[in-house]
Amino acid sequence: GAAAADAIARARRLPRLRVGLHVVLVEGTPALPAREIPDLVANTGGFRTDMARLGFDIFARRAVRQQLTAEIDAQFAAFAATGLALDHVNSHKHFHLHPTIARTIIEIGSRYGVRGMRVPAEPRAVLLRAEPGVSWGAAQLVNSCVTAPWAYRLARQVTRAGLRSPDAV
Repeated sequence: GAAAADAIARARRLPRLRVGLHVVLVEGTPALPAREIPDLVANTGGFRTDMARLGFDIFARRAVRQQLTAEIDAQFAAFAATGLALDHVNSHKHFHLHPTIARTIIEIGSRYGVRGMRVPAEPRAVLLRAEPGVSWGAAQLVNSCVTAPWAYRLARQVTRAGLRSPDAV
């Protein structure tokens, strides 16, 4: 993103800092040219914003999965080019809760030496602070019915891959 150069400079000044890669696959700028990942980008050249539809496309369409793999690899390669040690990985908007995205990140990340993956399991109070207009009942519903089952599945994937997750459910 726009602050990457500053973040890299700061991380170099703090050699004991555990630095991670924040994989962006939605609402951001891809590492690859849009022409190489046409199913992942909108007509603006930036990533799509329709996460539910994109998630379905990733699940159902082989061509989209191939583009996803190429883009994730490009983001890991860009991180490796910084020369920083890769400690952990997560994704924008917790999109790595999607099983195909998680598997792809784990497979590619293992080639780049990733040691951990964040498993998002925020307490409801944190969700309410992040989305102040959402009711307590809606936050409970989202957490218990939508997020928690996928976070639990991701935690199992992370454990099977031999990665650590300090926030695993």
